Amino acid sequence: MKHAVRPMRWLGGMVLALAAVLLVASCSGQQRPAASHGAAASPGSGAATGAGAHGGHGKPFAPPPAAPLRPSERFVNLTLPQPYTPAAPSGGTDEYRCFLVDPGLTDRAFLTGSQFLPQNTDIVHHAIIFQIGPKEAEAAAKLDAGTPGEGWTCFGDAGIDGGAWVGHWAPGANETLLTQKVGYPLPAGSRLIMQVHYNLLATEGKPVGSDRSGLRLRLTDGKADLAPLATEQLPAPIELPCTAEESGPLCEREAAVRDVAHRFGDRSRSMVTELNQFCNNARPPVAGPTQHCDQKADGPATVYAVAGHMHLLGRSIKVELNPGTPGARTLLDIPSYNFDEQAIRPLAKPVAVKAGDTFRVTCTHDAGLRKLLPALRELPPRYVVWGEGTSDEMCLGLLVLSPQARTAG
Repeated sequence: MKHAVRPMRWLGGMVLALAAVLLVASCSGQQRPAASHGAAASPGSGAATGAGAHGGHGKPFAPPPAAPLRPSERFVNLTLPQPYTPAAPSGGTDEYRCFLVDPGLTDRAFLTGSQFLPQNTDIVHHAIIFQIGPKEAEAAAKLDAGTPGEGWTCFGDAGIDGGAWVGHWAPGANETLLTQKVGYPLPAGSRLIMQVHYNLLATEGKPVGSDRSGLRLRLTDGKADLAPLATEQLPAPIELPCTAEESGPLCEREAAVRDVAHRFGDRSRSMVTELNQFCNNARPPVAGPTQHCDQKADGPATVYAVAGHMHLLGRSIKVELNPGTPGARTLLDIPSYNFDEQAIRPLAKPVAVKAGDTFRVTCTHDAGLRKLLPALRELPPRYVVWGEGTSDEMCLGLLVLSPQARTAG
């Protein structure tokens, strides 16, 4: 989510936030049952009343057994070079840290699946995996070498130009596999950047602890006849006012925007401004729980899977294709959002889109959930805008697609 005029090319936290974000471990021909969604929307849910900072974190993480390798596939296991102990800057409770890892590619390959392996689940909120080429890898290595400690701080994106989103992990997102002949292309000499969002809300008053998360890649021979995958982001603005029962200096919008910029830098302020300009046609933002954004497809493509990312105040998220037209289709509809269930959702049948088709993402957030959530109820109430922190919010649709007219068999 680069903070450019075209949000479909804009890379934010996961994005996940993710979101976030945000946030795409891999894709599957299997879909998680819809009944598991809704914990965050119900006052009696585990996400709202659990003792942890938020549901799904602070629990031991054991990924499901890996599916068998398919013809020409192999596993490559990576881990952080050294343990890292996060420290949130500017008085915040979140750090985004990027780590450069080398999959050892001497020839072209395709990434057909991935599993992020969070080691310290008390603090790992989500992760995004970016692919970079040899030239960008040189710049990343210099940035890494010039930054104290492992990796570098990277709110918003990978911290260098040229990173392509090829995977993510958030609660509920484990490796699953698309059945079509598709994969993310990785040229020889490619490196990966693991952007890990560390949230320190649950550690206040006790040692943070270090993290040494890892990554399991599923790679196939670059000679395979696979359609290239890409991940496109569909963000929408957040303009969520305090409830009628809340008050405080951060309930004033401009004060809240200044606070986001203080914690994450001026880029975050620009994201808030530019998202509103793009999605609202430069009209002033209108406060309310539901926001949406329409974006045009750049060119013909085939969409294989979708996902949605919000933070802890999310109620519902929907992604539509050509809404309001005779050919309108709903690609994703989560009427009761659960932060702990962010698995990507393969479409029952891939969907072909044309240049100029419209994607719409719509999100509803609920500031009333703030008083129910252990991670948020002790924090000062705030007017919520787009931001990288767990106490901020996101509205992000994700599309896993092949940006060619060709449909993989």
